[in-house]
Amino acid sequence: MGSKIRKIASIEKGLEDVLKALGEKEIQDAIGKTKDYVSKCSDPEPADGVTRNIDHYQSVALDKACVKKGISPPMLTAHQYMIDEEKSKNQSNLGDVNKLLVRFTILDGELKKVIDRAQDPKGPEGEKITKLEKKKIFDSIKAVEDKILKIKLTIDKK
Repeated sequence: MGSKIRKIASIEKGLEDVLKALGEKEIQDAIGKTKDYVSKCSDPEPADGVTRNIDHYQSVALDKACVKKGISPPMLTAHQYMIDEEKSKNQSNLGDVNKLLVRFTILDGELKKVIDRAQDPKGPEGEKITKLEKKKIFDSIKAVEDKILKIKLTIDKK
């Protein structure tokens, strides 16, 4: 991994995060490769000049291994950052950080409300969370994650 700084919106950053999250055995079990292999793929400027790429299926397998550990999927996040960065190039302005933070606060409140309703003993399944409630929670989480990304991209542009 080294001390090289990887661009937030990059496969290399996603792999760097995978290396922080997974141990040698977890990587071996997920993709049949070593931690050193993933480290080489994460290097944006290899000393030998040979750039190594991770296979898409390996990328997904590494994300699945992270999810099994309760960690958000770094490769999916890296892909999302790259796509959002590209989207932002085609937008005149993402808005200033203060406006984004206000919207984030609103979304955070909405997420808490959805979770509270899902766990309400008077709800459809009582305290048990239904599939529909789970979908609403995941949709709310996705909205919060999207807003966090927009905040990061706006700050990164400045």
